[in-house]
Amino acid sequence: MPNRLAAEPSPYLQQHAHNPVDWYPWGDEAFARARAESKPIFLSIGYSTCHWCHVMEHESFEHGGIAALLNEQFVPVKVDREERPDVDRVYMAFVQATTGSGGWPMSVWLTPDLKPFFGGTYFPPDSRWGRAGFADVLREVASRWSSSRAELERSADTILERLRALQVPEAAASAQTPGVSALQAGASQFLSTFDTTHGGFGGAPKFPRPAELLFLLRESARSGDPNARRIAVATLEAMARGGIRDHIGGGFHRYSVDAAWRVPHFEKMLYDQAQLVLAYLEAGQASGAPALLAEAADTIDYVLRDLTHPEGGFYSAEDADSVPPETVETGARATKAEGAFYLWTLSEINALLGDDAELIERRLGIEPNGNAPQDPLGEFRGKNIPYLQQDIPQIAQLTGRAPEDVERAIETGRQRLFDVRSERPRPHLDDKVLAAWNGMMIAALARASQVLDGESAERSLQAAVRAAAFVRDRLWNARRGVLARRWHASQTTDEQASIDGYAEDYACVIWGLLELVQATGDAAWLDWALELQKRQDDLFRDDANGGWFATTGEDSSVLLRVKEEYDGAEPSAGSVAVGNLVTLAHLTGDGSAATRAADVLARFGGRFGQSARSSPMMMAALACHHAPAGGVSQVVILGDRGDSRTRALERVAAAHYLPFAARLVVTPGEAQARLAERVPFIGAMRQVDGKPTAYVCADFACREPVTEPARLEAQLASAGKEISGVADR
Repeated sequence: MPNRLAAEPSPYLQQHAHNPVDWYPWGDEAFARARAESKPIFLSIGYSTCHWCHVMEHESFEHGGIAALLNEQFVPVKVDREERPDVDRVYMAFVQATTGSGGWPMSVWLTPDLKPFFGGTYFPPDSRWGRAGFADVLREVASRWSSSRAELERSADTILERLRALQVPEAAASAQTPGVSALQAGASQFLSTFDTTHGGFGGAPKFPRPAELLFLLRESARSGDPNARRIAVATLEAMARGGIRDHIGGGFHRYSVDAAWRVPHFEKMLYDQAQLVLAYLEAGQASGAPALLAEAADTIDYVLRDLTHPEGGFYSAEDADSVPPETVETGARATKAEGAFYLWTLSEINALLGDDAELIERRLGIEPNGNAPQDPLGEFRGKNIPYLQQDIPQIAQLTGRAPEDVERAIETGRQRLFDVRSERPRPHLDDKVLAAWNGMMIAALARASQVLDGESAERSLQAAVRAAAFVRDRLWNARRGVLARRWHASQTTDEQASIDGYAEDYACVIWGLLELVQATGDAAWLDWALELQKRQDDLFRDDANGGWFATTGEDSSVLLRVKEEYDGAEPSAGSVAVGNLVTLAHLTGDGSAATRAADVLARFGGRFGQSARSSPMMMAALACHHAPAGGVSQVVILGDRGDSRTRALERVAAAHYLPFAARLVVTPGEAQARLAERVPFIGAMRQVDGKPTAYVCADFACREPVTEPARLEAQLASAGKEISGVADR
C-alpha cells in the first residue's frame, strides 16, 4: 500500500510513496506524533534526480528489516530540498558543522521539537567503504535515545545555539564598500588555483560554477586584465569539450567526477543550464569566439526541447539514472543505472553509422573497451562517454577526407545517434516548476535574444516571454502579493502553488524580468519587477543589518532564519538581489537602489577579497559597482524589433562585451511613452529621419544618436578605449 507521500506533489516524495517505510511529509502531523510518542524524528532530505538518493532508497528504504527499524523506533520524515530549501539549509548547516561535509541524501535525527542531535549523508545498509551501516546506526541512535535522552537533548540545544550565533553577522571592519583591491585579490585567488592542464579550479571532482566565470569575465572588463578573461574562457572551452557536456543532445550534466571534465555525474539541472548559457554568452562576447556562442545556443535548444512545459514554464531536472537499453532488448529486470541513456559501445556506433563510424569515433573518443578511466565502481565498463577528442581538421588529415565532408558526416552522425537515443528509456523528468530556477532561465533567454542572431535570438525571446507569463499566471498571487515557490500540474488548482516563495525566488524572477525588459522594451515587465522588489524587501529585508533573510521567519518549524550571501551551485539570494539593484540604478536612475546595493556590499568589509571563492556572484556585483565612470552605462536602440535595420544595430551592440551597461530595445510610440514613466531618460529620445536609432550613454548623458551600424561601431569602440584608459590609470 502507498504511504502518505503518495498524496504529495513533489516528484521526490512520490518516488518514496511505495516504500515500506511509514513516511510523513514535513508538517504538524509528524511533529505531533513524535511529541506524543516521545520518539526522535528521522529526517531524510534529497531530490528526485539525486543518484545516491536512489541508491539509499533501494538499499535501505525498500529493505523490509530496515523499514521496520525506522517505523518502530522513529518518526520517519521526507523532505524535497528543492521545494523546501529553508528546511534543508537548517539541517545542512548542522551536518556540515558536526561532520565537516554535507550532501544528499542527507540523514538527520531530531528531537521531537525538531532540534538535530546526529546526522550525516549517505549510509550504506551495512558497514562498507569506511562508513557505518545504516541498520547499525539506527540501532545505536535508538539505544542512545532510550538510555541518554537528556544528554542528547542538551547537546542538541548547545549545537542549535551555536548555529544561531553563526547567523549574527560579524561587524564589518569598515562601513565603506570594498574597493577595487578586493576585486584584484579575488581574481588572484582564482588565478592561483587555476588548472592549467584541464581548466577549472582545483582538482576532482569539478563542478561548473558559472558565477565564478561571470565574476572573472566582468572583472577583466573592468580592469583590462586579460588573465581573468583567459582562465574563464579556457574553463568554458574545456567543459564544452568534455563529457560533462551532452554532445548528442545538448546541455550540461551536474558535475565531473574527474579533473579533466571527462566522466560526469549525469543528472541535468535547469539552474546549471541557465547559468551556463549566461557564461557562454558573456565569454563569447568577451573573446569574440563564435564557438562559445554556439554552445549557449545548443544548451538553449536542449532546454526548449526537453525541459519546457507546453505552456512555457521550465521543468527542474532530468535524472542521472535510467534503464539500460540492453535491459529492454533482453527483457531482463528493469534496474536503472547511472548514465545508461547517454552511453555508447563501439559496436553500436559501427552498426548505426557504417562507413562514417570512424569519423564519429575519432570525434567523440569512442574506444573498443570504453573510455571512462575514472570509473572506480566499474559502472561504465565497456561503454563510452562522448567527448571531443579530435577536431575537424585533424580528423580530415588522418582520414584523407575533405574538412567540409568530415563536418557534414559528423553532424549527420550526431543526428542519427540522437534519433536512436531518443528511442531509449529516458531518465526520470522532475516536472515541477520552481520560481527561482525559472527566473534564471528567463534571464539567460532574454540575454540570448540580444546576443545571438537569427532564429536562435527569436526563439529565445519568445521562450523568455512565455516563461515569464507562466510564472506570472501560475506562481504569482497578486491579491496576496506573494510569489509561490513551486507549481506542479498533478495537483488541484489550490495545491499547485501552495509553497510561498523564498528570497531567492523573488530575486531570481526579478533578475529574469530585468533582462526581459531590456530585450523587449515592455514596461509591464519592469512594473512587475519593481513590485516584486518591494515585496522582497517587505518580506525578507534585514532592516537592522542590511541584506535579505532567506525566509520570512513566520514558519516556526524552521529553527534558523538564515541570510544567504554565499554562492553554491546556485547564486545566493543576496548576490542576485544586489545585482538587481545595480541594474535598476542603471535603468531607472534610482540612486537609492545603488546606495542600497553599496550598503550590502559594505557588510563584507575588508574580508571581501578573501571570500571570492565563496561569493563570486557578489564579487561580480562589486565589479559592476566599480565599473569605470567613463564607460557605457546605457545603450538604447529605438526601433521596431521586426525591422532589419533595428536588428543590424543590435548586431553591432551584441558584438561588444558591455557587462556594466543596460541595453534596451524600445519600440517608438506608445511602448516608449509607457517605459519612459519608469525610465525617464528615454522619454526625449527620437528616431533620426524616421530610422531605427541608437543612443550610447554614460550615466544618462548620451552621445550623438546614430542610425548607421558603422557609426554605432565607432562609438562603442571609442567608449571601449576610454574604459581601458580609465582602467590603466
